[in-house]
Amino acid sequence: MSDDPANAADAAPAATSAASSLAFTTRLWFAWVCFFRALFDGDFAGRAWTVRDALPAPAPAPAKARAAKPERPVAPPPPSTDAALQLLGLLQREGRLIDFLEQDVAGFEDAEIGAAARAVHEGTRKALRAHVTLATVRDEEEETKVTLAEGFDAAAVKLTGNVVGKAPYTGTLRHRGWRATKISLPVAVEGHDVRVLCPAEIEL
Repeated sequence: MSDDPANAADAAPAATSAASSLAFTTRLWFAWVCFFRALFDGDFAGRAWTVRDALPAPAPAPAKARAAKPERPVAPPPPSTDAALQLLGLLQREGRLIDFLEQDVAGFEDAEIGAAARAVHEGTRKALRAHVTLATVRDEEEETKVTLAEGFDAAAVKLTGNVVGKAPYTGTLRHRGWRATKISLPVAVEGHDVRVLCPAEIEL
């Protein structure tokens, strides 16, 4: 080791770099030697003290990264019911559907109910056909035998009866089903409350 404190200070970074790669047993032996030499050799102790002051401060240990908490999935907003309410309002306006469904028909004769149902049917059919284009899910005639291959659309076809095993299935078509292929509702004017399906009527 150089006796010049300045040279010892210049050599400090290199010595630090080399010491950082020493094995534990070597560092233990070196610390033991330095302890006794500094204790009994004043010159060595002075040089070691100078080198100590020239050593850079150890870099702070990086803070342990906190495990990021997984964000809770945000629930999507509920779907708008405006279109459904608007269509229901049209069925009420054209066919008095809500009035018919809310009427207690238990005390009416079958003929009276039939007459009312005919009027409701005519009006609601007119409103439905004016705003919704429908198509059947299945093209076959009802009460005929059909076979469903593997991978059929379970959302469009409902199986009933003794459902066991896997497709293909063979059964009787009881209902062809309906599918809306187009819907066209009038644009609501600003400020219109779609929840008012039928305004109250007051005659003056």
